[in-house]
Amino acid sequence: MAEQNVDGPVGAGTGPAAGPAPTGTDAGTAPTVQAAGRVAAGGTAVGSRPVAVAIGRRPEPVHDVAVYAFPGMAPFELGVVVEAFGLARPELTGLLAAPWYGLKVCADRPGTELEAVGGFALTARHGLDELAAADTVVVPGVPNAFGGVGAGVSPALVQALRTAHGRGARIVSICSGAFALAAAGLLDGREATTHWRYAELLQQRYPAVLVNPDVLYVDNGDVLTSAGSAAGIDLCLHLVRRDHGARVANTVARRFVVAPHRDGGQAQFVEAAVRPVEEEDDGVARSMQWALDHLSSPLTISQLAGAARMSDRSYLRHFTARNGTSPMRWVVTQRIAASLALLESPEGSVEEIAAAVGFESAATFRHHFGRVMRTSPTAYRRSFGRGVA
Repeated sequence: MAEQNVDGPVGAGTGPAAGPAPTGTDAGTAPTVQAAGRVAAGGTAVGSRPVAVAIGRRPEPVHDVAVYAFPGMAPFELGVVVEAFGLARPELTGLLAAPWYGLKVCADRPGTELEAVGGFALTARHGLDELAAADTVVVPGVPNAFGGVGAGVSPALVQALRTAHGRGARIVSICSGAFALAAAGLLDGREATTHWRYAELLQQRYPAVLVNPDVLYVDNGDVLTSAGSAAGIDLCLHLVRRDHGARVANTVARRFVVAPHRDGGQAQFVEAAVRPVEEEDDGVARSMQWALDHLSSPLTISQLAGAARMSDRSYLRHFTARNGTSPMRWVVTQRIAASLALLESPEGSVEEIAAAVGFESAATFRHHFGRVMRTSPTAYRRSFGRGVA
């Protein structure tokens, strides 16, 4: 069973023995004292902002993540957040340049048993005051989104979200959690997404929100929303990538046993979840692999269609139906993804990296990088580059 820590900092080991003391099971044999609360198995403290402190050393800082739990919740989305931010991660030893996450599960009434879908219950130890004080707040859903205006959205949660956002916290929703963010006014005038089956309702109920039903997630910087269920994994990995870089996000994705980045949007899932595999589908897959093998070269629709053995028009139709995005937009995304590892290395200028991944100029690279990553290549390298001044 995966080791979990949902009440305090997670030990990831961010530096050598001379640095700040690791927490949790990575604390080694150094003598420790309890900073707050009680100590659970493995040396992890339980309570309000607890840490296990090695004597003579400063506590290791953490990025506090709070996730909202409620009666009638679907456990998958909550589990995604726990998996992303609540596990001990010894595999990240030596990779982290910024504090890792400490997770708290919060509810309107802490200590009260919460029935979940599937016939079991859980108890959240923390209340909405701690949710409002977190660095990142995640709302993985709301009960009964199809009810009337405000149905399923706790007024106390709405206030806690406004408080958290007002003090600079990052606010995140998965699936129907977007209704809570909209009720708090945090999505007014912003692009947002939710599960495709709720998209029309979200737009009707909150006309000031710019609902995009076709994407897996939307990053507005301080407010992020994702589509339903598995899209929560995509958004959580995006947060890890934004905070710690592609190398760390790829390591977390490997433990999730998922791809670090999925292409396309949720439009590809709106109709049949399972559809017959046609001969044309094999051609599209063949063209995508061919494109990945030739990213550094100029690519055109005609070349991709040729690799798929289709006409240009037929290829465009089948590619978009399969992936929920256009071929050239997909190619750009792959080139950006390929550039991340190069930017994290000290070798090569931005101009050289742009050419290596197939952009015709550094200016084009910067334009597309900014659109996809919401930052510049230089700023990304400054944040996540290894050995880069």
